[in-house]
Amino acid sequence: MTKISLTIPKEVSRVTETIQNAGFEAYLVGGCVRDLLLNREPNDWDVTTNATPEKIQELFEHTFYENSFGTVGVVNDDVTEKLESDDVSHETKKQLLTLKTIEVTPYRTESQYTDNRRPDEITFSENLADDLIRRDFTINALCYDPSTQTLIDMHGGVSDLQNKVITTVGNPEERFSEDALRLMRAVRFATQLNFDVSHETMEAIKKLHVKLANISIERIRDEFDKIIMSDKPMDGIILLEKTQLLEYVCPEILITIGVGQNGSHIYDVYEHILRTLQHAADKNWAHDIRLAALFHDIAKPQTKRFDKVKNSHTFYGHEVVGAKMTKKILTRMKYPNELVSRVTLFVRWHMFFSDPDQITLSAVRRIIRNVDGADNVWDLIKLRICDRIGMGRPKERPYRLRQYESMMDEAMRSPVSVKDLKISGDDLISEFHMKPGKRIGWILHALMRETLHKPENNNKEYLVKHVTQLNTLSDEELENLYWQGREAIDEAEEQELSAIRKKRKVATKK
Repeated sequence: MTKISLTIPKEVSRVTETIQNAGFEAYLVGGCVRDLLLNREPNDWDVTTNATPEKIQELFEHTFYENSFGTVGVVNDDVTEKLESDDVSHETKKQLLTLKTIEVTPYRTESQYTDNRRPDEITFSENLADDLIRRDFTINALCYDPSTQTLIDMHGGVSDLQNKVITTVGNPEERFSEDALRLMRAVRFATQLNFDVSHETMEAIKKLHVKLANISIERIRDEFDKIIMSDKPMDGIILLEKTQLLEYVCPEILITIGVGQNGSHIYDVYEHILRTLQHAADKNWAHDIRLAALFHDIAKPQTKRFDKVKNSHTFYGHEVVGAKMTKKILTRMKYPNELVSRVTLFVRWHMFFSDPDQITLSAVRRIIRNVDGADNVWDLIKLRICDRIGMGRPKERPYRLRQYESMMDEAMRSPVSVKDLKISGDDLISEFHMKPGKRIGWILHALMRETLHKPENNNKEYLVKHVTQLNTLSDEELENLYWQGREAIDEAEEQELSAIRKKRKVATKK
């Protein structure tokens, strides 16, 4: 036992104190203690106790108990009220979310794991040591008593934290045979914490890697996602490959190993997609962009051909084949349909980048339509940036890409038009009884010139008064104002386009 002061939210210490005041033992346990010792924000709070589920429920007003493991969810009502309040900021709500429910589980022992997934039988215990010895890794077998500020470390977890190593509690083959998902969890914790896996633990993973086949794809996917969303996903994928677990997660990635590319790439396909993924993580970009980064070139092995004329390999159509493969992979892993569609879309169109001196604005608009709108276009740009860095290029945004971004801005902006006026040709016909014809266009362009110089004049009350004045002019006078309006529109257009090009740091077109 070690005395140490850790900062515990009052909503958490209230739970342990309530249980202790009723005459039971109660400790914070597992990941929350590990994270506190590493100065990390816990993702959840777990309590272990010698009280039975029925006794735990008697101590708290709002609880739920819907599992076979004895875990009781204790609901913090005051936190729930704050989460439902409009007066609490979004950032505060994010912090409070982990405190909404504290999970309290009795000490327990577990019998054989026949299916490598769950214990055949669970028995509640009065002994804390019985509970800790069944846990997966030493860094997750730490206990803390907030009331006495006492840290309990029966399996060397503190030492492993200090040495930055993942080690199982007891015999690694026994721990992994109990629940084969722990094979994935070892890799995940090593990736998230930037730790090494101990030699004995690593050898056991390699020996027992086939047991991961007994685990549901949903549980595997959840651990895979945590690796993908870590700061070092490239290291995590490499560790999955070294431990032979990748075969049971996504065997399609294995096929990319050693597949060489043409001169613009300095890495094989495997290293390229991992570096592309890593840059997405370095930029802290979203889940869908990271998945698209990992899978964007997944079909290159299947589409690799040697072109005798070019005397080099080509990968024609790899984006089309890759989109189909990505959809199949993500569907197999049971990702939500919306995410599958979005990632598949990015993989399909990641080759959109072309020579901006040759591509037209109409072609850019087609790309925008192909990816379902502006938001997806900018995420596609992010994927292109990751792809470029994954090739070993030094710059995220070379001139050509900045020029392409400028064209995207131009294609998505609304052009300066008489449609921006708060009055229309239909208004002139209905309210002024004007006949359809050239005079309507002349008047609208004259009004446009007026509002470009003075935007505050673009209100219907002012425009109606001005139409009355303009309608008294001759055709010749109105046509002259029309051309002045056209010139004003062209000038405003050029000013907007120049501002876009200046923002993107590209040359103004002559």
